[in-house]
Amino acid sequence: MTSENAILTVEHVSMIFGGLVAVNDLSFEAKRGEITALIGPNGAGKTTVFNCITGFYKPTQGTMKLAKANGETHLLERMPDHAVNRNAKVARTFQNIRLFTGLTLLENLLVAQHTPLMKASGYSFAGLFGLPGYKAKSDEAMLKARNWLDRIGLLDRADRPAGDLPYGAQRRLEIARAMCTDPELLCLDEPAAGLNPRESQELNTLLTAIPKETGTSILLIEHDMSVVMGISDHIVVLEYGTKISDGTPTQVKNDPKVIAAYLGVDESEAEAIAATPTAALATFAEPTAKAVRTPVKVMAAKRPGAPKAKAKATPAARAPKDDLKLIKGIGPVNEGKLNKNSVRTFAQIAAWKKADIVEAERYLEFDGRIAREDWVGQAKKLARSAAKAGRN
Repeated sequence: MTSENAILTVEHVSMIFGGLVAVNDLSFEAKRGEITALIGPNGAGKTTVFNCITGFYKPTQGTMKLAKANGETHLLERMPDHAVNRNAKVARTFQNIRLFTGLTLLENLLVAQHTPLMKASGYSFAGLFGLPGYKAKSDEAMLKARNWLDRIGLLDRADRPAGDLPYGAQRRLEIARAMCTDPELLCLDEPAAGLNPRESQELNTLLTAIPKETGTSILLIEHDMSVVMGISDHIVVLEYGTKISDGTPTQVKNDPKVIAAYLGVDESEAEAIAATPTAALATFAEPTAKAVRTPVKVMAAKRPGAPKAKAKATPAARAPKDDLKLIKGIGPVNEGKLNKNSVRTFAQIAAWKKADIVEAERYLEFDGRIAREDWVGQAKKLARSAAKAGRN
């Protein structure tokens, strides 16, 4: 059921490329005037969701409804990509900056207002002869561009080429250009990528101000958890194209499923981490190897009744097992899920029959990948190599 204040309602959206399910039966809401974050490990399907919302892809199934402030509703999956921005008022930025580097900062923001300026010009004649209607619209566009340059602290560089700006300033300029289209929903794909801490803080200030000052709602993809947890009102978490969590930053931060997805541990270990506030916080503090290891140590030390010698042991050291990640296609998360289902050695995978593969694909949540990547064949080779090394 759609909430009254929802600006975007995604219902049962799936995106399938051949045999690959990139997005699987996804449903969520983004509320008007709020910042909604879409997060998850690499390859979770976040950008694919953005591409569906903004018209670059047409989803295999499902609906995406945009409700404008004036009461109009648009089914985005039925609209051509240019109409998603023009009619539904959805704007976006990309992971890689796409400014017109040879144009000035001011010209970049005027280009974003091309459509209303062309209409006011009568598609050339009114602009050619400088008629009053076009002149008024041109002055309005110039004022809007200068106002946004002032908001992002770049008005003094208005006449300089956009390509001369430092990276963080280019990010802010790209957001300002999107805002010059007067969007009701602004979709930002990793806006903090490559920013240093000072630039990230400047971005946080800009993004939190946009809904308050303009009423534009924001939907963002971001890997920088200091940005996500600091500014988001609502977070949706994806893993392998499937939603695993949906709620406030506090709810998501302490959700064992989310911790398991980010750390590659099983859910019982994730629950122990979630029960330790400092450990759960460290999961999202900094996406580095150090940040990943720390919560596991905290969790192990808190186990009641654990022998002192075992308190420092990581999950991998609890029992003899093969490193299943040596099989192409099995990362830390998949290894954790296999271990949870008692699959711990190459020999077990090497012995899989068709029914075993079907069952494994069910709890790994993808179809056909095991056969395509030949996990069984890889496991057989690795098992033989392990056995030979043991004999030697």
